[in-house]
Amino acid sequence: MILNGKELSKNINLRLKQRCDNLNKKGISPGLAIILIGDNLESRKYVELKKKTCLKIGVDFNIREYDNNVTDEDIIEELVKLNNDKSIHGIIVQLPLPDNLNELNILNKISVDKDVDGFHEINAGKLFLNREITFSPCTPLGCIELIDHYGIDVEGIDICIIGCSNIVGLPLSMMLLRRNATVTLCHKYTKCLKNKTLNADMIVTCCGVPKILTQDMVKEGVIIIDVGINFLDGVLVGDADFDNLKNKASYITPVPGGVGPMTISMLLKQTIESAERLINI
Repeated sequence: MILNGKELSKNINLRLKQRCDNLNKKGISPGLAIILIGDNLESRKYVELKKKTCLKIGVDFNIREYDNNVTDEDIIEELVKLNNDKSIHGIIVQLPLPDNLNELNILNKISVDKDVDGFHEINAGKLFLNREITFSPCTPLGCIELIDHYGIDVEGIDICIIGCSNIVGLPLSMMLLRRNATVTLCHKYTKCLKNKTLNADMIVTCCGVPKILTQDMVKEGVIIIDVGINFLDGVLVGDADFDNLKNKASYITPVPGGVGPMTISMLLKQTIESAERLINI
């Protein structure tokens, strides 16, 4: 079965629009601010998708653009302004950043209460310490929403995650552990990757290597969540060899149309939740 993130995200976005409308009736307009640095083509395309979805749902979209020569101090100065702007409920710094910038320093200057990407060390710490979470990283959260929608129970199953970034692999491993899955986290130094994947009931690929997961590496009936976004000969592909795996897997996400749309929906969901908290203050 294909795990259709594109279709699910459309349904989620419809519900988010209703929540936006309710906030508007109370005089609140959810606002998202994005800081975009440099000329990374993929980042710009991704920001355009976020803008398009914001406009459909009714979230105010604000963008601050800088060239590659910007300094940490310049970005932090802008973040302080956005932190204090009551019309802004969510702030993200589009990654990756140019090498001359200190990513950790910049991300930690975002207000914890507006960190809708979930990358501030306090929000990340709550996830890893199994505390009540305010914001979660959007791509792992999108994966969880997707498997929940299709009624996939991860309790007790063996899950292999290929890729251990702070953006996807690490936080997703914690989310799955909290649901009592048994998680194996693999990376570029992992020996005998095939041995790990062959024993897995579910495999999550998030390493950015086109079609690294092949048919001979999985067992019959495996569940495959492909987070990878790669261009191969001008074609967008995932980390899994979709065409040769789709008939062997019981569930599989396509690329595009799988996890990607869910990531944007989760970003806007957390922005709207941030705005809704104003009502309860």
